[in-house]
Amino acid sequence: MNWQTRPRCDETAAWPLLKEHAQAFRSGVFDLRDAFAEDSQRFAHFSQDAPHVFVDFSKNLIDARAQALLLQLARECGFEAHRDAMLAGESVNTTEHRAAWHTLLRSSSLAQARGTRHDCLAEVEAAQSRMLDFADAVRTNAAITDVVNIGIGGSDLGPRMAVQALRTVGMTNGPRVHFVANGDGHEMAELLLRLSAAHTLFIVASKTFGTVETLLNAQAARDWFLAQGGKDLARHFVGVTCNATAARQFGISRIFGLWDWVGGRYSLWSAIGLPLAIAIGSSGFRAMLAGARAMDEHFATAPFESNLPLRLALLDLWQRDFLGFGSRCVTPYHHGLRRLPAYLQQLEMESNGKGVDAQGRTLPFPTSPVVWGEAGSNGQHAFFQMLHQGPDAVPVEFIAVRDPAHGRLEQHRALLANALAQARALMIGQKDDGGHRNFPGNRPSTFLVLDHVQPASLGALLALYEHRVFSSGSLWGINSFDQWGVELGKTLAGDLAPRLVSADSAGLDASTAGLLARLIS
Repeated sequence: MNWQTRPRCDETAAWPLLKEHAQAFRSGVFDLRDAFAEDSQRFAHFSQDAPHVFVDFSKNLIDARAQALLLQLARECGFEAHRDAMLAGESVNTTEHRAAWHTLLRSSSLAQARGTRHDCLAEVEAAQSRMLDFADAVRTNAAITDVVNIGIGGSDLGPRMAVQALRTVGMTNGPRVHFVANGDGHEMAELLLRLSAAHTLFIVASKTFGTVETLLNAQAARDWFLAQGGKDLARHFVGVTCNATAARQFGISRIFGLWDWVGGRYSLWSAIGLPLAIAIGSSGFRAMLAGARAMDEHFATAPFESNLPLRLALLDLWQRDFLGFGSRCVTPYHHGLRRLPAYLQQLEMESNGKGVDAQGRTLPFPTSPVVWGEAGSNGQHAFFQMLHQGPDAVPVEFIAVRDPAHGRLEQHRALLANALAQARALMIGQKDDGGHRNFPGNRPSTFLVLDHVQPASLGALLALYEHRVFSSGSLWGINSFDQWGVELGKTLAGDLAPRLVSADSAGLDASTAGLLARLIS
C-alpha cells in the first residue's frame, strides 16, 4: 500500500466494529475486577517486554476483541508502509516537504538496511563525533565550571529532562549544567547571580537562530558577560543552529549544525543534545543512542501483535476515540524523571494536537489528549484525590524504576509500594455506603517498568514515546511533524511588541487594546 494514499482510521472496516464494541465499555458493563477474575492469564496477555522497558497494559479497559480489532485497523490504515517510509527518510512531513529522520542520528545500521546514502551517513557521523569531542574537551577543561544552555521548546525540554534524569545516577562529574528557556528575564537574571563570566560557557540553541525568547536571553547573557569583564566572547559562546550566518553575526564562531529533517521536539539526539553530552560524556551519550537504536530496531521489525510503540498507540486511539478519555496523566515514580511529563506534553500535543488530516480535511474525531502529570509520590498529595474519586475517569501512566541509584533500599521499596498501591486502588476501588469513602474503581492505568535509569534505558524510553506518537498520528492520518499552531501567536507578538512602546492600539480588539493600556500605564 502507498503510504501517501493510505486510508484514515475512520475509513477502515474495523472502525465501526470498534465503535459498536466500545459501547459495553462506555456503559460500564466491562469491569476490570471481573476481567481479572475471569482470565487468570490477563496480565500475560496484556503485557510485554521491549528493549529496556516492560509495560503492563492489563489494568486498562480493553479486551481481546478490542485489541484484535485495533490491530486490524492498523493493517487497514497501511501503517507498515508509513512506518517504513519514515524510517527510510522519505518526506513524511508533507506540509514542509521534508523527512522526519531523527532515527538516522542513532540508527546508522537501520538506515543502511533501508538504502540510506553512504555520504549522508558519513556526514551525520562526522558531525556527531565533532560535537562529542567538544563535549569531552569541555568536561576536562578545569576553567569551565558552569555551562548554560539557552533554548526553548525542543531546544530545552529534552536536554533539560535528560540531564536531570542522569544527574541522579551519578553521571555528571563535569561542569554544572544549567538551562534557561523562559522568555521572562527573571530566570536568566536569577541564574547569572551565581556564575562567573570567566568560568561559564553559554550554548545558544535555536534551529533558525530566530527564536525570539532564545535571542533575548542570549543577548542578556552576552551583555552580562561583557559587563563582567569577560574576554574572548567566541570562546565562551557556542551555537547550535541551521543558520550559521545569523550565529556569526551574533558573535559566535564555534557552531554545531543541524539538518532540516530534525524536528525540534525530536532533536535531543543531535547537537541539541550538547549540554547532555557535556553532562554525561561522549560514552554516556553514545550509550543513550544505543538504547534508542535498540527501540528503533524493535519498532522496525517486531510484528504488530508485539510491537510496543504500536500497541501503546492503539491503546491511545482506543481510549481517546472510542472510550472518550480527554486527558492522560503521567506519573514517574523517580525523581530524575520529574520533567518527563513536561517533555511528553510537547512531544505529543505539539505533534498530534491537530484538527485536520495530512490532506487538510477537518477531522470528525478527537486526536491528542491533554498530557499532564507530576512525580508520582508528590502527585499523590496533590491531584490523586481527583483521579480516585472525581467524576471523570483519567487514564494514568505509572513509570517505576526497579533499582535505585541512592542505595537506600527501604526508602525505595516504600516508593515502589506506593506506585503499585495507587494503580491497584484505581482498579479495585472501595465500597462505602456513606459515600464519602467510596472509590468507584474500574479506572484505567498503564504501568511501565525500567530496571534502572541509565543512558541506554533512558534512550530506549524516549524512543518508545517518539514512535508511539508517530504511530498514533499515522493512524489518525495527521502529520505529526509540523506545528503551524505555534506560528500565529509569534506573528501577533511581533505586531504587539512595538505597541508596548508606542501605545498605538489601532486595529486591535477592545480587550487587547484595554490590556495594552493597562500594562503600559
